[in-house]
Amino acid sequence: MRCGRSPWWVGRGAESLELFPGTQPPTMSDPITLNVGGKLYTTSLATLTSFPDSMLGAMFSGKMPTKRDSQGNCFIDRDGKVFRYILNFLRTSHLDLPEDFQEMGLLRREADFYQVQPLIEALQEKEVELSKAEKNAMLNITLKQRVQTVHFTVREAPQIYSLSSSSMEVFNANIFSTSCLFLKLLGSKLFYCSNGNLSSITSHLQDPNHLTLDWVANVEGLPEEEYTKQNLKRLWVVPANKQINSFQVFVEEVLKIALSDGFCIDSSHPHALDFMNNKIIRLIRYR
Repeated sequence: MRCGRSPWWVGRGAESLELFPGTQPPTMSDPITLNVGGKLYTTSLATLTSFPDSMLGAMFSGKMPTKRDSQGNCFIDRDGKVFRYILNFLRTSHLDLPEDFQEMGLLRREADFYQVQPLIEALQEKEVELSKAEKNAMLNITLKQRVQTVHFTVREAPQIYSLSSSSMEVFNANIFSTSCLFLKLLGSKLFYCSNGNLSSITSHLQDPNHLTLDWVANVEGLPEEEYTKQNLKRLWVVPANKQINSFQVFVEEVLKIALSDGFCIDSSHPHALDFMNNKIIRLIRYR
């Protein structure tokens, strides 16, 4: 609780509100349906009041007024997606999160709103644990390159088109890092250029620890609209606003980002020849 003070609802048992006006009050085991931000959850009164000093405990013991939706369900205007983790904590007193959970900040704010103090403490412990895990990290990048022929039409005059072709370099980078935060950082610096617009690469994360990038260099003579038509993406780095047309530029930019985040080159692996040929990059971080 903030500043060591109890919430205003604590100690209001004598002023209890009618929780279910006009209906038979439910028993502790009867099902209750909640509408949390448009998402429905069904639980019991016993679960909702398992932490009496929380806001939920106050709401469902009649110490705070509750709102109803058009179906008569108790309505709470908060995030419905993460409420499942709060409800599970009320049921089990254990914090169970998936390994790839990415909304810790949101869950912490929701736990603070509901004032479930044991959950707030469990989240603090979890964040300390995650912070320690993030300090030491490994980054491994495998690079592949191939030459591909692209065919396209060129408009020479109204209703006159010619078929043309050109060779283009296609790049692939398979990136793995034990630090999810670093991949987020990398995703904030690299952007795909498609149809004249830049879009973040973060949507291409396979999971929080893996990122695969595919892009092409500029193709000589290829009209701009053909990049979109043939789904050919180019890669840019910001804030330098530089197009990445080669592996050398890609490696330089990734090294700048990684070294500034505390990584250093692992001298024992890979083989020096692989590194010089831009095939494998491995970096490590110790803190």
